[in-house]
Amino acid sequence: MDELENEIKRIIVDSLDLEGVKPSDIDSTAPLFGEGLGLDSIDALELGVAMKKKYNISFSSEDKENRKHFASVRALAEYVSSKSA
Repeated sequence: MDELENEIKRIIVDSLDLEGVKPSDIDSTAPLFGEGLGLDSIDALELGVAMKKKYNISFSSEDKENRKHFASVRALAEYVSSKSA
């Protein structure tokens, strides 16, 4: 799971052009939105597109579980892992 989490951290930094942030700076359990990494709704859309390109998984805007899936890097990794199993 650590390898998947690191890959997702790289996707976050690369797809969102986070200046001054290295993948190793991102805590796997820290919130991605709000007081954590500070991402916003536009970032969520861009990250969703990047995740679809990399892992071929889609997120529906109507899915109530999205907030849970995008809670942290670890939550995203668990979701990706469950979809690819």
